[in-house]
Amino acid sequence: MIRPLPSHRLLDRALRVLFPATLLLLLNGCTSVSYYSQLASGQWHLLRSREPVSEVIADPARDAKLRAHLVQSQKAREFASQRLHLPDNKSYRLYADIGRPYVVWNVFATPEFSLKPQNHCFPVAGCVAYRGYYSQSAARGDAALQRRQGMDVSISGVEAYSTLGWFNDPIISSMMSWGDERLATLIFHELAHQRFYVKDDTEFNESFATFVEQEGTRQWRAARGLPPASQAQEQQRDQFTRLILDTRTRLEKLYALPLAAEQMRQRKAAEFERLRSDYRTLRDSQWAGEKRYDAWINAPMNNAKLLPFGLYDQWVPAFSVVFKQSSGDWLKFYTAVEKLGALPVEQRKAALKALVD
Repeated sequence: MIRPLPSHRLLDRALRVLFPATLLLLLNGCTSVSYYSQLASGQWHLLRSREPVSEVIADPARDAKLRAHLVQSQKAREFASQRLHLPDNKSYRLYADIGRPYVVWNVFATPEFSLKPQNHCFPVAGCVAYRGYYSQSAARGDAALQRRQGMDVSISGVEAYSTLGWFNDPIISSMMSWGDERLATLIFHELAHQRFYVKDDTEFNESFATFVEQEGTRQWRAARGLPPASQAQEQQRDQFTRLILDTRTRLEKLYALPLAAEQMRQRKAAEFERLRSDYRTLRDSQWAGEKRYDAWINAPMNNAKLLPFGLYDQWVPAFSVVFKQSSGDWLKFYTAVEKLGALPVEQRKAALKALVD
């Protein structure tokens, strides 16, 4: 096992040799040299920025708020391995200051009249429904090019991601504006990706990690003697997600119709206005005017903007059923998830759907 300093210097020396070879492997794919170059460079700089959390905490010259936040993060990190049976390695026991609000910006794209994402395939992660950039300007440039080609495009800043255990992922400075609990939930989510990952199935992977995040957070609160999180907020999140997924369903039916392009655009716009109207009705009638999603709902809308909801939430209820069937035993749950993940993709989706029907 690679340990923190001085062994991080050994890791750096090894990566100086490995990264060119890794880049050559990646270039065998269909994406451009420049895109893979920025991926390799961005990951390389992130790895070089890492330092042991224990050293940051012990350094009185470092920001006191940062040190206190990291102390709490390590309690959640221990809980993740000891109680949730997530990987016990150096991930999230390291810290990296990257000096920007997001570590990457993901670009989502769909055709104008389709909710099928434009997938991008990689040797390790398989095919995913977005392209990641370490530079916001590069993400915007890609988005602009795709818009010119008639695609619906959305850019989303990401505070953290998992390398699926290939490297020891750090807590990143982009995560430090959150409260202690939100940081804990992200650690649970990203370690879940290390625990199990199915190549080429973003919906499965993200829904699985989201369930681990949510159930793990409930148990984390209980272990500290805290009451359950506000049910009102959870209910609002679930209701909002349902509005989005219902809109996706209506759009899928619309796009299957044999309509002229202009008529399709008009009906597409009407569906987005219906989403906004349904949201405002829900907000005002059941949420006492709570405006937590107003900025998102009032911003420009397109197919690509809806993609993350289907990707991150679609099978969460199914995984909840699997957890209950496993009697709340995490190891039994992971075994059941692995069996689902081993199924051919269509059988896997059918099995997940059957769990919630």
